Formats: sequence, C-alpha cells, structure tokens
Amino acid sequence: MATDDTQYTEDGHFIVIKGRRWRATDPLVPDDEAKRLTHHLMAARRAVAAAGDDEDARKAARARVQLAKTGLGERGTAWWEQEPAERRERWEDCLRRLEAGGHS
Repeated sequence: MATDDTQYTEDGHFIVIKGRRWRATDPLVPDDEAKRLTHHLMAARRAVAAAGDDEDARKAARARVQLAKTGLGERGTAWWEQEPAERRERWEDCLRRLEAGGHS
C-alpha cells in the first residue's frame, strides 16, 4: 500500500522508491481487502525474520509473503493485463488461502 508521498510511474503500474521501481498495488483492491492482505504480508515478513535457521519455517513464511504480494497484485500476472473479474478472483483467492492458514 502506498503512502501519500509515493511517486508513481506515468502509467501508474510502478512506484519509485530511492530510484528503484516496484510494482504498484492493484488499485482495484478495495481498501478493506488491501488492509487485510497487508496485515498478512507484514505478519509473514516478521515470520521470515523470526524463522532464524529453521529452513521449513522460513520457507513457509516466504510462501505467505508471496501469496500476500500476489493478492495485492505486486507479483504474479501484472494486474493491468487482467480483466477486473480476474483481478477480484486473484485477491479473494489469496485472502481466502491466507486466512485459512494455507500458502500452497
């Protein structure tokens, strides 16, 4: 999720942070769902850090990061290449899987 001072590329597909481009969050993701996905993303990132030398825990946490970022449209098929229904299906599926505790 971008902050008020986030710079976007002209097409809105990417944000620019310290000169580096990152894929922007899909603007069609409703605020509530974006907040829930971001909550899962931050929790998964903390779990990656907390995993330490536990390779299985780190792998599972990274899979959750991937799933949350995919739900936000920041990974996987570019959101601007998908129809609105496909985009909605993407974030709803990712949320459902994250909230069920899954990551596969």
